[in-house]
Amino acid sequence: MINVEALRASTPGCAHVTHLNNAGCALPPAIVTDTMVSHLRLEEAIGGYEAYSQARDRVAGVYASVGALVNAPIERVALVESATVAWDRGLQAIAFSDPLEPGDRMLVSGSEYASNVLPLLQLARRTGASVEVIPDGDDGSVDVEALGDMLDERVRIVSVNHAPSQNGLVNDVVAIGDMLRMHGSPAWYLVDACQSVGQLPVDMGRIGCDVLSATGRKFLRGPRATGFLVVSQRMLDDLEPFPLDLHAATWTTLDDYDLAEGAARFESWEKAYAALLGMGAAIDYALACGIESLAERISLLARRARTGLAEIPGVVVRDRGSVQSGIVTIRVDDPAGVVAGLRGRGINTSLSTPDYSRIDFGRDQAPGLVRISPHAYNTEAEVDRAVAAIAELVR
Repeated sequence: MINVEALRASTPGCAHVTHLNNAGCALPPAIVTDTMVSHLRLEEAIGGYEAYSQARDRVAGVYASVGALVNAPIERVALVESATVAWDRGLQAIAFSDPLEPGDRMLVSGSEYASNVLPLLQLARRTGASVEVIPDGDDGSVDVEALGDMLDERVRIVSVNHAPSQNGLVNDVVAIGDMLRMHGSPAWYLVDACQSVGQLPVDMGRIGCDVLSATGRKFLRGPRATGFLVVSQRMLDDLEPFPLDLHAATWTTLDDYDLAEGAARFESWEKAYAALLGMGAAIDYALACGIESLAERISLLARRARTGLAEIPGVVVRDRGSVQSGIVTIRVDDPAGVVAGLRGRGINTSLSTPDYSRIDFGRDQAPGLVRISPHAYNTEAEVDRAVAAIAELVR
């Protein structure tokens, strides 16, 4: 059971704003900021290298925290700057070590985020491969059976976001992984979990993907410019990241090098250690709360928002999926105006635009969507206040 008052007491921002933009960047608990400032003060006092030397064991603990969060061995965890960097480094390894050829196929969900599709389009343009969209099922999520029908030996990449940013659904990434294994598909399976970690259970061992990418700043409530990549053993066995640096590999002779052990080969030497320690604190905080308990609380608030918003004339709740996330999206005549009007009332939401997910937005030609994303520290009264404010703004 979540203690909402305790969550709010440990979240200073709750005293200043109604923050319903956790799918964008959540309010951090004080422990996250305190952890970062403490390390920055140490760098200030003794120097950056020396501060890292003192914090080395705590940095190693962040890998263990990520592993506990997503059920993965720590040697398959890499700490990086963002979910996009994580996803890109997985793709770069595929493109470098297992290059695509004309006629190869890359399959994506219809809700895929632009930053995942654009690199695939680049590969398609350069190699003669194709990007194809997996059909949706009746509930709007990825049709797993249709995916099975699409699989053949030319399918090289399957890319799916677990919880899309703009339609409230949750894709069954476990069933997708099961389908790939049932068909014996050689495709590399990439899962974007940037909106699911922190608000939903994520079990990489059960998903069976090759690349799991995530950010610190969203539902995990960590700092910006942090993220992590978790890779499969197959990635470590068969692929080589590109480009390498002196952290990812050791230059052994004039014309040779040795890769770093484990997923460290996907990292770069330079890191913002204060930020990564802050992300570790955020993960530990979430684990202490209990991911299942957080998921239950977030789902309750999201359902409350959807129910209230559906009753407002001029508002269309756009969410679909038989399983839904804490991301609530609505269509209104002036989405940018509604987001600005809410902010003027001290309520943070966000605007989603078609360039974020061109395939999904093309279904109904929505010019933009208002996104409301509560977290466990929000109250029912805050959700109700936001719903009432939206009713006033669209009147």
